[in-house]
Amino acid sequence: MLGHCALLRCVGAGLGDAQHTGASVAKEFHIEPAELGKLGKHFASYAYDIESALKGFKGKTDSEAIHDGFGLLTESEEVTSAYIELSENTSESLGKLHKHLEAIAQLLQQNVKNSEESDEHIAAAFKRGAK
Repeated sequence: MLGHCALLRCVGAGLGDAQHTGASVAKEFHIEPAELGKLGKHFASYAYDIESALKGFKGKTDSEAIHDGFGLLTESEEVTSAYIELSENTSESLGKLHKHLEAIAQLLQQNVKNSEESDEHIAAAFKRGAK
């Protein structure tokens, strides 16, 4: 995973150094939109991978597949219902994880956009001040 100073260009004491040495933390930093964008793409990729795997998982573990796969054990409703419940809970959890990772990716991409716009406004202000 990327270190926090890869995403943030620190001015003054590095954030990592400050946390370990007790030094004062930098009061200024600059977000690196490209690095933040890469991180957002990683989250989006993982969300997609989970979604793809979940589709396959659901097809192989639905109620019908469990009944077919267990053969004689399907006579025990207790056994099959436990596996069906486990399958449903796993699918639900993976679905929530997919949505959460996707939301993080979208928020990171929005942050990239906001950071780039902010940098443009600051650069324009410096140009106006230099005239």
